[in-house]
Amino acid sequence: MRRSEFLRAVEAEFQARGTSLVNDLVLASVGNRTALEALAAGVPPREIWLALCEEMDVPDSRRHGVGRLEPRAR
Repeated sequence: MRRSEFLRAVEAEFQARGTSLVNDLVLASVGNRTALEALAAGVPPREIWLALCEEMDVPDSRRHGVGRLEPRAR
């Protein structure tokens, strides 16, 4: 998962609350950092995404593949 995919996933799952969650919610599993701090510290975006999902009780069915763009038509 790339940073851009992470940000799209956050927007798709949490909508208007996404920015606040990324900036303010402290995630224990990524070193007691916010998602933004974890990204800046080099934590892989997928690890942060899964930590955010765990903290917010996102069902497993919505944790995988979110944020990916559809392949371009050729």
